[in-house]
Amino acid sequence: MRVRAAVLARSGLERPYARSRPLEVLELELEPPGPGELLVRIRAAGLCHSDLSVIDGSRPRPLPMVLGHEASGEVVELGAGVEGFAPGDHVVLTFVPSCRACAPCRAGRPALCEPAAAANGAGELATGGRRWRRDGGSVHHHLGVSAFAEHAVVAAASAIRVDPALPFDVAALFGCAVVTGVGAVVNAGALRPGERVAVFGLGGVGLAAVLGAVEAGAGAVIGVDPVAAKRELALALGAHSALDAALDPVAAVRELTGGGAELAVETVGSEAVLAQAYAATRRGGTTVTVGLPDPSRLLTIPALGLVAEERTLRGSYLGSAVPERDVPRLVGLHLQGRLPVERLLTHRLRLEEVNEGFDRLAAGEAVRQAILF
Repeated sequence: MRVRAAVLARSGLERPYARSRPLEVLELELEPPGPGELLVRIRAAGLCHSDLSVIDGSRPRPLPMVLGHEASGEVVELGAGVEGFAPGDHVVLTFVPSCRACAPCRAGRPALCEPAAAANGAGELATGGRRWRRDGGSVHHHLGVSAFAEHAVVAAASAIRVDPALPFDVAALFGCAVVTGVGAVVNAGALRPGERVAVFGLGGVGLAAVLGAVEAGAGAVIGVDPVAAKRELALALGAHSALDAALDPVAAVRELTGGGAELAVETVGSEAVLAQAYAATRRGGTTVTVGLPDPSRLLTIPALGLVAEERTLRGSYLGSAVPERDVPRLVGLHLQGRLPVERLLTHRLRLEEVNEGFDRLAAGEAVRQAILF
């Protein structure tokens, strides 16, 4: 079938992207779903910093590529051997499909699925190969999803059925921002009721972490960001304090908490901000990072404190989640009114406005934006 999709052919172009146009909306040929695959009509796709890092070249990926990894849609067609889905099902797409057989998957850590990581790095589906074609050649998949398109073929393992009562534009956010942010707090951070949480970076993932901390019963939630509008939104979502990142947030967090937060979460993708989050964590506390810095960047922290202060520093990918378990749980909390995820959506776009959307994201002028199809 012929499908309109936003294709990245070259990374590292200068901003503004509204002028340089790194993403071009083209008509591609999409092959039908093969064994173990689904054809999904994409209904909404979120713009995430993980997409931006491919556009600006800080996370190299094979090109050309149909970008987008945070999405919701409707199942159109099933490939051979697919069970558990039917045409018309509403689905959220996850960018780490679990093979259920490798060592991390067997250990209950599907976010670290080894075959999925290899396929994502190669721009292929977890089922093998590519389904996009243009001018006789293939076009790569982004993280097994390629959501900036009217339709996509995905591995069935990349899809999670969700309640059809959930609007598509809100549903898309559960595929990355929500599961990553909430998971950083409740899965990786193992927050206990009454503990204090500091969230460094109040984009979509950071504000989802705020929502998760509030829902989990944090004694105090402190947001840190340089953008006043994001600090105000954090307060509206239940944060107890919101600090300007330019005004020594480490000292402020330590003062507000009497020595540091039990849990600090870094969502920016900056080693400097991660060092701040670590410094704002109290003795015996945990620092969780979900940001994706440039691979060349290095973190420097006082090594002695890891032992003498019994600190924990850990990474969290996809919120250390089990998506088929956690996404429906989080959707249920949202439908009960306990996770107001819809408030993270600040802009709704057409596919043709995708470059302008990434300008807005890079400038810190948006929380979460969704392309609606």
